[in-house]
Amino acid sequence: MRILACGVVLFIAAVSCVSAQQSTMQNEWDIHKTLDAIALHADRLAPFVDQIHPENWIAAGGPEAYVSQAKTCHSELLAIAASARELSRNPEKLTGALQLLFRIRTLETMLGSLGEGLRKYQNPPMADMLLGAVAENAGNRDRLQQYSLELAMAKEQEFHVADEEAQRCRQSLSRQPVHAVPAQQEKH
Repeated sequence: MRILACGVVLFIAAVSCVSAQQSTMQNEWDIHKTLDAIALHADRLAPFVDQIHPENWIAAGGPEAYVSQAKTCHSELLAIAASARELSRNPEKLTGALQLLFRIRTLETMLGSLGEGLRKYQNPPMADMLLGAVAENAGNRDRLQQYSLELAMAKEQEFHVADEEAQRCRQSLSRQPVHAVPAQQEKH
């Protein structure tokens, strides 16, 4: 019975901790809006990246690496849109938030490089448009980054409270006297 009481106290402590932490985190509506905006941005950017033809740059001395980079950028845009929509269904998933954030950061770096190739080998104004389109998502990326940080802190706090309560319950249980269980006598 004592173990059950400790379990209930642990559960109540965790719930109260979550409630307290969620009041400082972005509200659910805001993070859903941010994730939807990230997905829509990726959806809009994909056709733009499809207009970049690095395979034509090779004749002008461009490295072949741009071809695979453009394909990777297109794949990452699709993955970002899908990940943002998936995370919107379960925004409390810290690993999903971090994975999405890392994907966005990696894509921005690759698109910056691809934009330089675009500027040099295909169309400088189009490169400016690409870099401008990438920059449009900076606010959403920053909000996702802040949310991920807040979520990580909340999860860390939940773990800390749960660990403290578990330690308290263990100490309480270890102080209880041990009751001897009478051995059953064999029936003849």
